[in-house]
Amino acid sequence: MRQSQALVLLGIIVQNGIATASSLPRGVGPEFAKFYEAKDTFACIAHPSIVLKPSQINDNTCDCPDGSDEPGTAACAILDPLSPVQPLPASLSGSTNTNNALPGFWCANKGHIGAYVPFAYVNDGVCDYDLCCDGTEEYGKVGGVKCENKCAEIGKEFRRIEKERTENLERANKKRRTMVKESKQLRRQVEAKVTKFEAEIKELEKKRAELATKLEEVERSERGKVVKNEGTGKFGVLVGLAKSRVNELREALARVVDERRQLRDKVSELEGILSVFKEEYNPNFNDEGVKKAVRSWEDYAAKKSEQVKDEILESDLADILKEDSESSGINWDEFQEENSDTDILYSFEAYLPGPIRSFLHDKLNSLRVWLIENGMLADTGSQEGESRLVKAAREALDSATKDVHSKRNALDNEKKDLEKDYGVDDIFRTLQGKCSSVEAGEYQYELCWMTQTTQKSKKGGARTTMGNYEKISFRDSDEEERHDGKGLGRGRRMVLEYTNGQHCWNGPNRRTDVWLACAETEELWRVSELEKCVYKMEVGTPAACEAAPKPGHTKDEL
Repeated sequence: MRQSQALVLLGIIVQNGIATASSLPRGVGPEFAKFYEAKDTFACIAHPSIVLKPSQINDNTCDCPDGSDEPGTAACAILDPLSPVQPLPASLSGSTNTNNALPGFWCANKGHIGAYVPFAYVNDGVCDYDLCCDGTEEYGKVGGVKCENKCAEIGKEFRRIEKERTENLERANKKRRTMVKESKQLRRQVEAKVTKFEAEIKELEKKRAELATKLEEVERSERGKVVKNEGTGKFGVLVGLAKSRVNELREALARVVDERRQLRDKVSELEGILSVFKEEYNPNFNDEGVKKAVRSWEDYAAKKSEQVKDEILESDLADILKEDSESSGINWDEFQEENSDTDILYSFEAYLPGPIRSFLHDKLNSLRVWLIENGMLADTGSQEGESRLVKAAREALDSATKDVHSKRNALDNEKKDLEKDYGVDDIFRTLQGKCSSVEAGEYQYELCWMTQTTQKSKKGGARTTMGNYEKISFRDSDEEERHDGKGLGRGRRMVLEYTNGQHCWNGPNRRTDVWLACAETEELWRVSELEKCVYKMEVGTPAACEAAPKPGHTKDEL
């Protein structure tokens, strides 16, 4: 059946004072009945100064400029503001470019829902059962067409579908209420994490401040100490380098010895195989390849017996590989510098009485620290490496600093999550990370809620990002209702905008507009490419069932 823009009136109640259908001219709707109650005259609805005889109503002649005298014929179907300009003396505009006062031919459709049919459909020889199930618009039986009244069966099927749609809507709304509870719980969990991280960061900051103070104290204390440093001066540096080099060579030798042992094992295994082969092969078997292999083995064995063995003993290698100490290898302690200024100071303090030695030692430490802090004495201790106390204090401070940074990053992520737009009631929070897919043409398309949209060729290859989630918007949909309910229909619809996808060859970055409609489950219905690299996904989800409509728009779900 043809599509139309006819106005469908739902649930019209004929109130007291409105004339019965039998007393009204054909095609008059209940809300216009009052204009046709007079029996002796009729005044044009939009031009009441023009009065006609009752016999002029539905006489197939357009007498009123607004067409109100022909509610049951197609005579005034030409009255259309979009039609070409034509002279019409009775029209106030002087042309046919005027509006008809009536919305169309009224079909009562008893047993179903009354509706208006465009005047052009009246007596056109086509039964418009989608609008006029009682067939009254074809009362003229043009071309012998007789439209039976099918309102009983059509109304029954309509009520069945409406009941099913209502039940689906109730289930979808119930599912959405469950999703809202889950989303609120998830939000409370994020808020709890934020509170927890803030408290932990506060404690860590306090701990870090204490460790920083402790490090400063330890550094100040250690800076004042005059200790015997190992390996000072150029000779000490040389000894350190030599010791490091010897350790490297020892490690390399250990690897070579291990490889040598493995190669020896392999050679021994191969020699055993060839020896058995020589002993067991049949010399009468005329195979030149086998005989040549046997002769080569005999030559190899003869040469091996003539070689003089000059191998390093395993015990010698074991001695070389031992760690340096006083009893083996190099005793590096012997190469420490003697008679340093530290030794002289310790020797001098050894001759002083205990109280004087302690007093002098403290004063010297304080003096040395003061000289270092004021730049009058070089801090040689830092050049030779930190003491264990300083190193431990610094490591503890570094660890605390890393913990603070880690917690701050986690806190920032959770705060960003709270600021993210998850829609009304945070409904999409419970869907985040979940994905829905559908196959269309050569590709498989996938929608991952609040993250990204992708496409992948069925022939294989990597996924192509069609967009990354950016924001939620609302737009008007004007599509016919689908019988299976898997469509956007008409009304205000929520749209998830996924932008800045992978760049199109010779085009823009890909983007996807995800249009949502109410459904019992999450389902990706269909994907279309509106223009180059701009995609439209139509998706059903309970999250769209109770979205607040914008002012001036009628809510139209399922």
